[in-house]
Amino acid sequence: MIRLGAGPLDRIVAMGAHCDDIAIGAGGTLLMMCLARPGIRVDALVLTGGGSDREQEEQAALAAFCPGADLRLTVHKLPDGRLPAYWEEAKAAVEELRQRSEPDLILAPRTDDAHQDHRGLARLIPTAFRDHLVLGYEIVKWDGDLGRPSAYQPLSPQIAEEKVRLLQEHYPSQRHRPWYDREAFLGLARIRGIECQARYAEAFAVTKLTLELGE
Repeated sequence: MIRLGAGPLDRIVAMGAHCDDIAIGAGGTLLMMCLARPGIRVDALVLTGGGSDREQEEQAALAAFCPGADLRLTVHKLPDGRLPAYWEEAKAAVEELRQRSEPDLILAPRTDDAHQDHRGLARLIPTAFRDHLVLGYEIVKWDGDLGRPSAYQPLSPQIAEEKVRLLQEHYPSQRHRPWYDREAFLGLARIRGIECQARYAEAFAVTKLTLELGE
C-alpha cells in the first residue's frame, strides 16, 4: 500500500448537506486528527437543519468528534432534499466559508454521491476552494452508490468503536432509519479496512491531487 502524508494540518474544513453527514462520512478521521493535534481549527458547515433539533444534535456531536479542537460550526436552514433548487443560497454559504478560512484539508461529500443534496454540495466546493485537497467521504444508503475509493484513512478498533458509539449517542432522530446501525457503520469500515490492509478504515474519493515528490 502506497502511503502519502498530507503534511502539517492546522486548519480543516468539514462540510455536509445534512446534520450527521460529516460524522457518518469522516467521523473517525476527525477523531484521529483532533486527538493528534490539540487546538486544530475545524470550520464546519452544514446546509440544512438550522434552527431545529437536528442543529442541536449536530452541535453536540461535532464537539464530541472534534475533542480539543477550535470548532466553529455553522448550520444553515436550506430545505432538506431541495438543495439543487437553492443553488444560489448554497453557493453563497460555501463562498462565505471560503472568505474566512484557508484550510489545509477539506472533508466533504463525493461528487458522484447519488443523493442530490450531497452531490450538489460536492460540486460547489471546487468553485470556491480551487487550490485545496478535498477528500470526498462516502455515506452508506439504499441507493447502492458505493464505489471504488482512491484514498483511505485506517482506523484503530478503538477509534472505529468510538465513532459508532458517538453516532448512536448524538443523533437519536436518526435511529429509526433501517441503515443507521452499528452493523452498517462497522461493516463498511471493515470492508474499507480490508482494501487498505487495516482492521478498519474510512474511504474517500480524490478528484485532484498535486504531488511534490521531487522536493
